[in-house]
Amino acid sequence: MDTQEGAELCFPQLFNISCKKPTTPLSQVLLLYIVLSSMSLLTVTLNLLVIIAVSHFRQLHTPTNILLLSLAVSDFLIGLLLMPANIIRKKVCWFLGQLTCLVYTYVSFIITSASVGIMVLISVDRYVAICDPLHYPTRITHGRVKLCVCLCWLCSVIYNILLIKDELVKPGQHISCYGECKILVDYIAGTTDIVLTFIIPVTVIIVLYMRVFVVAVSQARAMRSHVTAVTMQLSVTLTTKKSELKAARTLGVLVLVFLICFCPHYCIFVFGGKLLSSSSATIVIYLYYFNSCVNPLIYAMFYPWFRKAVKLTVTLQILQPGSCEVSIL
Repeated sequence: MDTQEGAELCFPQLFNISCKKPTTPLSQVLLLYIVLSSMSLLTVTLNLLVIIAVSHFRQLHTPTNILLLSLAVSDFLIGLLLMPANIIRKKVCWFLGQLTCLVYTYVSFIITSASVGIMVLISVDRYVAICDPLHYPTRITHGRVKLCVCLCWLCSVIYNILLIKDELVKPGQHISCYGECKILVDYIAGTTDIVLTFIIPVTVIIVLYMRVFVVAVSQARAMRSHVTAVTMQLSVTLTTKKSELKAARTLGVLVLVFLICFCPHYCIFVFGGKLLSSSSATIVIYLYYFNSCVNPLIYAMFYPWFRKAVKLTVTLQILQPGSCEVSIL
């Protein structure tokens, strides 16, 4: 009897303090592994293409694309690190130790916070481009955008250290048995986190894009009313406005998909997971991860430059001399 019960434990030698192994049927586990591993591989591959394309071609080194590059880096890390680790954490015993569990949780917090910050920066970028286009080139420069991106990641690193400081002092204090990876945040820190990384950023994103939408509609109507103009200056102006409006629409889709995938993920923390079953909570978490796989597909649907850059990358034409000068716009 002892042997049979011990065989169901993550650590049979720690009979009294070991977690039990998950009882999920093998067929379901294999199917889940195949689906999630495929999603992880696809996420890594697609976002790696985005990183290579934007980094390699000088024509794509615009302030907006720098933000998309940073977002692709966070999505790449989600596919490379968080998805595989979460498969282990949810479906099998955690054999990697409490230090690794702490590092995994800390990295996941950093990436999540940084992604939210990048989305806010994208919304600000589109707000200035559409609502104040005359000052956009002077206000949104390469240097300022790079500085904002670096500050976003740095603040995320520092902020999340403060968020899990209790776990850093005493790792594994909240686990109920060995073979479990769990980190809890106290009530005050959790409430602060909800306000700073959910309520305020989402509110800012929605308000800015509502303003962008109103102005974009009015500009579209203005362009239609002047479509018969024949001067070259007006033609260039209209072309520029159309380009900015198209970028606003594309990034609006990006932000909307992010909010759809992100909000349910954070509702788990708002309600403490009490309103969701374990399987439902897992689905919500992977819905957020799925967003990292969808983002490059959005670029492929709306950006011809991305499709051309990917084609050049896949066919290894980027290795040819002068490939950085190839026109892809």
